[in-house]
Amino acid sequence: MRRLVVALVALSMSAVSMAHAEDAGIQVDQVWARATPGAVKSGAIYLTIVNNGKADDQLTAITSPAADHAMVHVMKMTGNVMSMRPVPSLTVPAGKSIKLDPASDYHVMLEGLKAPLKEGQTVAITLTFAQAGQKQVTATIAKVGAMEPTDMGKMPGMH
Repeated sequence: MRRLVVALVALSMSAVSMAHAEDAGIQVDQVWARATPGAVKSGAIYLTIVNNGKADDQLTAITSPAADHAMVHVMKMTGNVMSMRPVPSLTVPAGKSIKLDPASDYHVMLEGLKAPLKEGQTVAITLTFAQAGQKQVTATIAKVGAMEPTDMGKMPGMH
């Protein structure tokens, strides 16, 4: 009987853990990057984070084997001067989405690139959320200076 109780407790804890991960409801779409010219050591990745869950979640960390560091950056105009600074965490409100793209204030910055980002190739990134845990995604690399991914229908992972 004791073994049965222990097994049932372990099973219910596992079910609660799985339900919590599903409730987090984080989805990452439209992941792409710009190609980098020459020996540039930084690049940008753009994506959309959708929180289908019932609670806010926070993007707390980003890693990529393509770079020494990856983080969300925010850009702000002050007068005629553009500044960019890292964002330690980014809240994704429940039932909302956040776009990190060239038209928004946010993007993922890759610093210390180990090789140039070349058009047509891909780069892997892992996003860590406070509630949803890790999400591994792949960015398809568009041309240098692209303002949006080219031909989204032919790029893997694009919706």
